[in-house]
Amino acid sequence: MPYNNRYQYETSPRKLRPEYEPIKRTYPKKSSAINTKKKKKTVTKINQAKIILYVVIGFIALFVISYRYAMIDKTYSNLKKKKTELGVIEKETAQLEANIESNLRLTTIEKEAQEKLGMQKRIPEQTVLVTLPKTDYVETSSEEIKDDNKNSNWFIEIINKIIDTLK
Repeated sequence: MPYNNRYQYETSPRKLRPEYEPIKRTYPKKSSAINTKKKKKTVTKINQAKIILYVVIGFIALFVISYRYAMIDKTYSNLKKKKTELGVIEKETAQLEANIESNLRLTTIEKEAQEKLGMQKRIPEQTVLVTLPKTDYVETSSEEIKDDNKNSNWFIEIINKIIDTLK
């Protein structure tokens, strides 16, 4: 196969020129560069503001949760303290009830009456019989008792109290 003589080895091929020339538009470089920089700055400032806002909201949420748990812990410790106080009071109550029951027995009352007060059991000579007539001498009351609470309204009572305080 015969080779074309125009081809040179180890060189780049020649570039062909297009049959038409493309239209090149020129844009003002300064204005476009400034606009893109301003847009980038405003976009980044807005993004930074959003991020800061989310972080602040997150911290507030965490603070509220931790405060709530602190209050729950405080309430639980108060409840525990009140339960221990209740246990102590219940023990004291049980001791006092046992003491009262032991003192209310008839034999202990008789002993204390004889020892401390010098009392003795009565003898038949100390007994005096009283005879009462069989008729009943109960007299009925002639005065009427007025009950003002049933007839008056609670609202009227409040108004009357206010009027009495203003006089």
